[in-house]
Amino acid sequence: MNIRGNDVLRQKLASEYVLGTLKGGARRRFEGWLHNDADLRHITAEWRQRLEPMAEFAKPVTPPRRVWQQIEQRLHLSPQGGWSLWRDSLSFWRSLGMASSAIAALLVVVMAMRLFDAPQIAYVASLTDEKSQAVMLATADSRHGALEVRMVGNAPVPSDRDLELWAVPKSGNPRSLGLLADKGSVKLALNERALGSDVALLAVTLEPKGGSPDPNGPTGPVLYKGSWVRL
Repeated sequence: MNIRGNDVLRQKLASEYVLGTLKGGARRRFEGWLHNDADLRHITAEWRQRLEPMAEFAKPVTPPRRVWQQIEQRLHLSPQGGWSLWRDSLSFWRSLGMASSAIAALLVVVMAMRLFDAPQIAYVASLTDEKSQAVMLATADSRHGALEVRMVGNAPVPSDRDLELWAVPKSGNPRSLGLLADKGSVKLALNERALGSDVALLAVTLEPKGGSPDPNGPTGPVLYKGSWVRL
């Protein structure tokens, strides 16, 4: 396969490589192309810069207490007892195989519940400053109808000002999507105002406290901007 000159395919493969969804032989072929293609390495580096901030969203998951309680019940464990009370129990060893199967089934159920409730990220946008440094990461969670904007860089805001997020259409006035925090993350409603087919880019402006007083658009300078990338 010759991917030189096929910009769409090169972008697609680079994004999948960074995400880790490019597997097996396809991944090995892509790595081979990287050795001899400086432009492809540059494209891949750009995708890595866009997508790696998504790691900020990875959080440790603690199983619910009820899972451990059911495991203890199936293994006949007692809070008052110790290992010495049952480690030599023949009934315990006989039931260990069945208990292990039950534990596995419980964990599968828990993981399925977690996956069902996990965000389904359909779009991501890296909002950069004038030096092309990523400052914010926006993700569109289609499962929960949420637009989350997380600060990944340093963006101090004066106490009498607010950051405001805008969807800038190809024509017409920018649409306000809500106010942002200068640290941590903010969840906003995800709708056609943010993801419409006419949206050319996202922009963040510095506005008076409470947001732009002009219903037709921003009044302050554009600090950060970026475009949606479909995953």
